[in-house]
Amino acid sequence: MMEEMRILSTTAILGYGFPMESFEEGMKRKPHVIAVDAGSTDPGPYYLGAGISFTDRNSVKRDLEIMIPAGLEAKVPVVVGTAGGSGARPHVEFVLDIVREIAREKGLSFKMAVIQSEFEKDFIKENVRRGNVSPLHPAPEITEADVDESVLIVAQMGEEPFIEALTQGADVVIAGRSYDPAVFSSLAIKEGFDKGLAIHLGKILECAAIAAVPGSGSDCMFGYLRKDSFVLEPLSPLRKCTTLSVAAHTLYEKTNPYVLPGPGGAINLHESKFEQISDNMVRVSGSKFVPTEEYFVKLEGVRKVGYRTISCAGVKDPVMISKIDDVTRSVRERVVNNFETYGIRDFFLDFKIYGKNGVMAMFDGLEESHSDELLIIIEAVAATQEQANTICGFARSTMLHFGYEGRISTAGNLAFPFSPSDCKMGEVYEFNIYHLMKVDDPKSLFPITYEVFNKGQKQ
Repeated sequence: MMEEMRILSTTAILGYGFPMESFEEGMKRKPHVIAVDAGSTDPGPYYLGAGISFTDRNSVKRDLEIMIPAGLEAKVPVVVGTAGGSGARPHVEFVLDIVREIAREKGLSFKMAVIQSEFEKDFIKENVRRGNVSPLHPAPEITEADVDESVLIVAQMGEEPFIEALTQGADVVIAGRSYDPAVFSSLAIKEGFDKGLAIHLGKILECAAIAAVPGSGSDCMFGYLRKDSFVLEPLSPLRKCTTLSVAAHTLYEKTNPYVLPGPGGAINLHESKFEQISDNMVRVSGSKFVPTEEYFVKLEGVRKVGYRTISCAGVKDPVMISKIDDVTRSVRERVVNNFETYGIRDFFLDFKIYGKNGVMAMFDGLEESHSDELLIIIEAVAATQEQANTICGFARSTMLHFGYEGRISTAGNLAFPFSPSDCKMGEVYEFNIYHLMKVDDPKSLFPITYEVFNKGQKQ
């Protein structure tokens, strides 16, 4: 068995970029794998439903055209997970198109594995009927109707499909929706390193230099995995890893500080130890992988709910600010009354008020914040874009000229930073599948195909 596995994480998400100086420092350390996570559910359900990437094509290409030639020259694999941001077939194809373009332009020769993670609806419905699908809190129980309403459904793969692709000699791996740490841990697990340590290291490396001080999502991080521990090192002299920054990032996006669940099991951190071993490096030990009796993968699916239009406006009048809840309530009532006449009742209208708990409005019982100016985002969602435009426009014009007690000026109440004032946002999606599915074989569920390039030409 190898004594040490060295892993270069280039950036928090493919397309976020990284300094060449940091990447070159990483390559000097002779990594065994160059890996990057390319997606997340953080940007919301739209990108999965629309089948598009939330990262810019030019930015993704810039990162890949540095990483892939460097990996080929060093004879180490380049691994990409959750391709295209969401990992369904159109997202994977988005990245494949870029890789093929890079291969042609640079005349590269390599073997590429493509791992898909999108599921057909009939397959999911069959598993629903068998009782294999259970909700993740706070999602409700799933129905076959939920599956039918979904636009696209993906599942997070674990390390097993990556290990298969690497075993078959892939130089580049482009995978659909992936458990983030698996992108970084797969080669190490394949080579016999401790699974708990490998996945814990991957959990930190997936966000690259965000785990350093100062943190950055656009810089590299290096991991050294050994038999009984791993070490993290930022590759920029501007950053340091500290026990606090690494331990804090271990808890990132987790509800339980000691148990980090994933496909097939969880990382137990009760005995984890964080040690500062140099000015900028931290060693971690004691993390353990505890398998579940049955293997589960996380499903993600979205349905289309309508079309959105928004209008952004500033408010400075202290009288209106003091009465803003009454104003928005009255405007909402006027909008509802107006469109009932036309038989339009099924729409969503919201006023997001920044400067007055615009961020925290979803939580009840919070102390109100106060400001001498507000930003109001009027949001309308309706069955068609035309209806959303109409409802938003009516709400905006009603609020613009709304008369409230104490109002002195008869000019407009709102200051619009842009013209036109209304922005057509297009289709709106929501997550309707956020569930666990019990599976028998975590490898065969995620089909792998291979493409071979010879001097840039696909064979």
